[in-house]
Amino acid sequence: MRAIEKLRDKPLEELLRTAWELRKKNFEDVLYVSAPSAKRYEVANFRNSPGSFVNVSVTGKACELRCEHCRGKLLESMHHVASGEELVALGRRLAERGARGVLISGGATRDGRVPLRDFLPAMRKLREMGLRVIVHSGLVSEEDALALRRAGVEQVLLDVIGDEATIREVYHLDRAPADYARALENLRRAGLSIAPHIVAGLYRGEFRGEYEALRIITRAEPEVIVVVVLSPLYGTPFEGVEPPPAEEVARLVAVARILNPSAKLNLGCAKPAGSKAEIEALAIDAGVNTIAYPTEEALEYAEKRGLELRFSELCCTLV
Repeated sequence: MRAIEKLRDKPLEELLRTAWELRKKNFEDVLYVSAPSAKRYEVANFRNSPGSFVNVSVTGKACELRCEHCRGKLLESMHHVASGEELVALGRRLAERGARGVLISGGATRDGRVPLRDFLPAMRKLREMGLRVIVHSGLVSEEDALALRRAGVEQVLLDVIGDEATIREVYHLDRAPADYARALENLRRAGLSIAPHIVAGLYRGEFRGEYEALRIITRAEPEVIVVVVLSPLYGTPFEGVEPPPAEEVARLVAVARILNPSAKLNLGCAKPAGSKAEIEALAIDAGVNTIAYPTEEALEYAEKRGLELRFSELCCTLV
């Protein structure tokens, strides 16, 4: 897919103009705002409610990979379950309180998987309760993908990494980009909806494999593509890392829109605080459909560009 190389070298203004025109052609003039209850979110005309859509870790705070950018910290704020029975009990409580769904995730094993197999019967029961169930899977085999399908999982989220050094040095995995392509293929063959993610700046704030990840994702023809941005966390080896420039993130988002004109394109939860508003405004210019937890400045900018705001408490991949 040589088009990526040609596009990424174009002036940013030209890319943004083309991306915006494609957005206008293929979608209604709406910016969806995603604010699930993993974070409290309140702006002028909207406030999310606790327990509406929650994140669940099946490994508690534990993660065997201990990735450089996270070290398990992203698991700390999730609901923790240690068995399928605990997951069912949690789901029942959530459903009784009016929750709409769950994202089931957890720390990864040494081979890059999230250990979900023992929880699959419980996921089926959650679906029977009327909850929407999506999972953040890590790498999946063909057998894993079919099992997720049989469990009634609605959608699978997968971080796609396009650079071997990043996989090795940041994720501590002995894998290659081809393994991520294979995982997406396995999920597709199983008939699952996929929402692949690209983490911009994952290699210590630098762009290394993002466009290769986009190449892999585009070939899989997903319904949804999510771009998130490295947000250095205190207490991790990356806490002092400089996030990637907003303009480079915008370039990636614009190329993603141009290559995938009819796919939903989202700016996800993770964005560095210092450049969040700038990244969001440029992402709007680049044709995103949904932004998770946007700033007031981004909402005002979207309206100036003629977009109607619609709020949702679902995960951005389901909006």
